[in-house]
Amino acid sequence: MAEARSREELEEELQVVEDDIASLRPTLEDLRRTIGQQEDGPTDPEERSVQLQNVEEQEAILRRMEDRRVELLRRLGKE
Repeated sequence: MAEARSREELEEELQVVEDDIASLRPTLEDLRRTIGQQEDGPTDPEERSVQLQNVEEQEAILRRMEDRRVELLRRLGKE
């Protein structure tokens, strides 16, 4: 059975998760902006599909990190 984690360990993990969320959000914004711009000329459907898939994957990762953040806050009694 897994050993109970200390409050300090949970707070450290929370900080890592919050830092990761903070760095991923601007990346997602850049990806969305890139998809929305047509300045570089026409994008072929395959490239566009890959770009959209990348955004969807990053959004899924962000959702998992946000869920983890909520769980850590709950365990720390902060939410």
